[in-house]
Amino acid sequence: MKKGKRKIVVIGSGFAGLSVASCLAKEGHDVLVLEKNGSFGGRARSYSAEGFTFDMGPSWYWMPDVFESYFAHFGRKASDFYDLVRLDPSYRVFFGQDDKVDLPAGQEAQKALFEGLEPGSGAQLEKFIDEAAYKYEVGMRDLVYKPGRSLWEFADMRVVKGVFRLQLFRSFARHVRNYFSNPKLIKLMEFPVLFLGAKPDATPALYSLMNYADMQLGTWYPMGGMYKIVEAMVSVAEAQGVRFQTNAEVAEIRVQDGLAREVLLKDGTVIPADVVVGAADYHHVEQHLLPAAARTYSPSYWKKRVMAPSCLLFYIGVNRRLSGLEHHNLFFDTDFEQHAKEIYDHPQWPSAPLFYACVPSITDPSTAPEGMENLFLLIPVAPGIADTEEIHEKYYDMVMDRLEKLTGQDVRAHVVYKRAYAHTDFVSDYHAFRGNAYGLANVLRQTALLKPSIKSKKVSNLYYTGQLTVPGPGVPPSLISGRVVAKAIQEDLTIA
Repeated sequence: MKKGKRKIVVIGSGFAGLSVASCLAKEGHDVLVLEKNGSFGGRARSYSAEGFTFDMGPSWYWMPDVFESYFAHFGRKASDFYDLVRLDPSYRVFFGQDDKVDLPAGQEAQKALFEGLEPGSGAQLEKFIDEAAYKYEVGMRDLVYKPGRSLWEFADMRVVKGVFRLQLFRSFARHVRNYFSNPKLIKLMEFPVLFLGAKPDATPALYSLMNYADMQLGTWYPMGGMYKIVEAMVSVAEAQGVRFQTNAEVAEIRVQDGLAREVLLKDGTVIPADVVVGAADYHHVEQHLLPAAARTYSPSYWKKRVMAPSCLLFYIGVNRRLSGLEHHNLFFDTDFEQHAKEIYDHPQWPSAPLFYACVPSITDPSTAPEGMENLFLLIPVAPGIADTEEIHEKYYDMVMDRLEKLTGQDVRAHVVYKRAYAHTDFVSDYHAFRGNAYGLANVLRQTALLKPSIKSKKVSNLYYTGQLTVPGPGVPPSLISGRVVAKAIQEDLTIA
């Protein structure tokens, strides 16, 4: 084995796992990715049934610059692998019967929309987005690529000087209301932070950078579906020499003298390693694959973590074309505050949930048979609550009642395929802690170096990447997480 080359085992092939594996292989290491399931992508897997092709998890393509930066690291472009289409409108929001708003793609059209709902808000939007642009530039260039291992990382003068402008200690809810008073506009502006897994009043105003990503950078769709990104990343990884093994569930990480020496699979296979990267669920890797003495965090630590929501998903095939819907649709016709309380304050199944409907076949006919529609429904719910088939059916009927009423059409009678997916599935398929779908909530006390560390404090060659560590939940952050951890590993190996 040539000098500097290490055998690196990556557990998990989600976006973060593929990212870290490719970056380390590019540095010349021998990288093996172990995937528990039969296909790559983790939560971003895809499956087909009865002529329909469903993306199982992420459906929003935001921050295209992050994807381009990732592929550029390997001398490639996103367009080498898939065709991107910008959606216009970006999405449709239903506030009630005959009461909906489409968010257009262009800034002038956005300002006109806001002005029509609240006089003077067009100019306010421009100010808001200008400020959000600054946060995006500083946040995406100076903050999210930091590994969160020391306070000294944040001693950058640009960050220090701009700390008040970044508004780390002001709530997002208060920040939005400083610019807008119309309830519909407030909901539009607060919507993107739902992806961060906390209520707007518990999310730092820094995350108005998400509004910049939403409104200025745009909402896109890779033709063929989100799984095209996974296929592209696997192609990049294989070009770097990464090896893959599917249906390879890890049973144990064997530790000796403070080092992870071997990875034991459930089928009895033993894989030696110089470095191990946990790109699967952090809690599962740390609390279930390591011996107790090698764990950095206690069960009580994990019990106190504030988790982003889980969700109840429905993958639905409809044997007719649907009207009144766009590619992305948000149903805000019920009380947001009540739903948020039932997720975060008093965890329970929601009484009248907001929900999201995606109809990718509107943009991409390949996702459904001719003349039919691919429908994906998502209800955010509290993590760690029990779910049953009876509960799934109750909420299916609940959201279908509203979908049909607000769009003025019969849908249920035309459903030819349906599959529900919820907490127990996230646990079964991904070992997801408390059945979470999005990772840790991005509240201030779980930001940057306050997140679970990317490096074990007790096993010196064990690292972690993904949505439970820096920089946080979402597809672009997961790509970044892999790059951050790969850089940290390479730096540590260079010093060693």
